[in-house]
Amino acid sequence: MKTILVTAYDINPYRGSEAGMGWNFSKQIARYHKAIIITRKNNRENIEKYIEEFQINAENLNFQYYDLPYWMRFWKKGGRGAWLYFYLWQLFMPLFVKKRGFKFDIAHNLNFHTASVPSMLWMLGKPFIWGPINHNEKIPKNYIKNVYTFKEYLRDRMAWMGKQFFWYLDPFHFMSRNLAKKVIGANSSVQKRLRIPAKKFVIIPSAGTDKIEGATIRKRKDIFHVLVVGRFMTIKAFDAAILAFGAFYDQLPKEDKPKIKMTILGKGEKKEYLRNIADRLAVRPQITFLEWVEKKDMRKMYEDSDVFFFPTHEGAGMVVPEALSMGLPVLCFDNAGPGEFVNESCAIAVPYTNYQQSVQDFALALRKMYDDKPFFEKLSEGALITFDKKFDWNSRGEMFKEIYEEVI
Repeated sequence: MKTILVTAYDINPYRGSEAGMGWNFSKQIARYHKAIIITRKNNRENIEKYIEEFQINAENLNFQYYDLPYWMRFWKKGGRGAWLYFYLWQLFMPLFVKKRGFKFDIAHNLNFHTASVPSMLWMLGKPFIWGPINHNEKIPKNYIKNVYTFKEYLRDRMAWMGKQFFWYLDPFHFMSRNLAKKVIGANSSVQKRLRIPAKKFVIIPSAGTDKIEGATIRKRKDIFHVLVVGRFMTIKAFDAAILAFGAFYDQLPKEDKPKIKMTILGKGEKKEYLRNIADRLAVRPQITFLEWVEKKDMRKMYEDSDVFFFPTHEGAGMVVPEALSMGLPVLCFDNAGPGEFVNESCAIAVPYTNYQQSVQDFALALRKMYDDKPFFEKLSEGALITFDKKFDWNSRGEMFKEIYEEVI
């Protein structure tokens, strides 16, 4: 049994997304090895509370809590300044490790899952693994410039230029990707943009979830329920989902129109924008907006749905594995993100063409799943199989185990 030194900036067992993944990945590493996990001090309360509350076997989990001195972080408030602080947190990490005298065999930089910020663990003189790291490709021009304001188009392009600066001009970034024994990417675009040799790159999506006991193949119900979940942001493209649902509604015979509904769960800066789009459509009475559902109630949301519609342009998709675990067919773009999470056995992935064409393609996909019940049930079966192979947390533990053995 080896000892793995893990840096995980964000860990919270009570949450999903990045914080929940930090916890679950750490647990999986500890299935086969001893793990020294360094995280921020503000994560300590939730970690210790969860371990006690659920009687977690923490024999192989050694949590260490580290932050920069107050004078180097007084300016950080919540999410404001998180990116810069994470960079500095990484920069001074080797000093903390050496001061504590930790003994370990492999250094693994686990999260944040950003491909823009380098890790400094290569300084410690041990085999170094980086990832899963992720990034979002820029939103295709036709899908942002003709739909949103020029300001949002400019903001997306400026963010892209910022990433390129660190990828190609930051010497620490160069050292991270060149000295890493393995780089784990959440999708294929990480390898392409960071120019990682194929022999040292492996894809492991950063998203995952626990296996749902009792999940079965879906049978089409009388009401065809489309579910959309996520933050209301430009990159999520939920406007396309609403317009596609409206086009799908318009295609249906009059007697079938009351048999469909869409639930949009989330909140964010685009809330009013999305509501205004829905208000202009004949399908508006069939659309429900919800701001919040307790995590424990999400299972029922999935159980009551037929299709998980997630047209995001981002390079991740944290909620897609949850939908697959419940046997929900997925509808998404064929991109370096959810498009690589799924395949034709469990989803319909629509290629990029232009915005209007994609809306129509999504509408046709919904109609196909509505009309063809055997096809729908086949996708549902494929969703359960794909989840078991790729997104069950236990499968991630086995993947990490193989990587560690190869590196050693």
